[in-house]
Amino acid sequence: MSKRIKVLSVNISTQKGTIKEPVSAIELTEIGVVGDAHSGEWHRQVSLLGKESFDRFSVQANREIKFGEFAENITTQGIELFNTKPGDRFVGAGVELEVTQIGKHCHGDSCAIYREVGNCVMPKEGIFARVLKSGKLKPGDELELVPRIYKILVITLSDRAYRGVYEDKSGPEAARLAISFFESIKWDYTIETVVIPDDERMLSAHLAKAKNAGIDLIITTGGTGIGPKDITPEVVKPLLDKEIPGIMEMIRVKYGADKPNALLSRGVAGLMGDTFIYTLPGSVKAVKEYMEEITKTLKHLYLMKMGIDSH
Repeated sequence: MSKRIKVLSVNISTQKGTIKEPVSAIELTEIGVVGDAHSGEWHRQVSLLGKESFDRFSVQANREIKFGEFAENITTQGIELFNTKPGDRFVGAGVELEVTQIGKHCHGDSCAIYREVGNCVMPKEGIFARVLKSGKLKPGDELELVPRIYKILVITLSDRAYRGVYEDKSGPEAARLAISFFESIKWDYTIETVVIPDDERMLSAHLAKAKNAGIDLIITTGGTGIGPKDITPEVVKPLLDKEIPGIMEMIRVKYGADKPNALLSRGVAGLMGDTFIYTLPGSVKAVKEYMEEITKTLKHLYLMKMGIDSH
């Protein structure tokens, strides 16, 4: 069942740090709201806040808060906006917005509502978006939430696991850790696992198919050593548009300091089109070690790829 929000008010201010005044309609362009002080070529072009947040804060402020007082461009009703995530979209008749940030740093004394009440709801419950499709928006319009769903593919390379000689354990472990990461940050996902032999053509075919299908994250396990069947880096590296060497180098040095054999893995990481890909060794222990470090930077990488400054 789709989730929709109703636009209760649209608001504009010509100066930053002031409340916004309701208007009959706003025009959304590639730089945000026409005539608003916060428009520009950045990721926080449009601000949104739900009536649900207004109602809670009105009790704290002991007065009715008018639409626009939190300096939001669009006041909505229908869902808790702060439960959305970067990459989600709001789609309406002729307009489309992409969520880029949840909450913000509070400006304190430079914020009108903060000066009066000593607190503000926008830093925790307001959201920000950029305009993907230009158009006009007015009170009474409805927008549908289209969640961003991240697609994950785990590929195990192993002749013996493919033939059923033994059970694949590294692929399921990589999948489990990927799921744990996406659930920890509350991002929607789908995940698929596949076991293939140590075959260059089969791996190339799976990677090409995944790229065309818009897979967001590929994790491979196996084939990163120096044996005659270890072909994963040779297949993956030429396909990368942007390599991310630091993460793999750091992992090798971190664990190789105590166990020199860890330095022998030739795993690579990078961006293949719009798909992040990491090639991990085939042992369960190594998968745990690599995923522990990879997931520390993965959210930031996705925001970087979206052009969002999350520093």
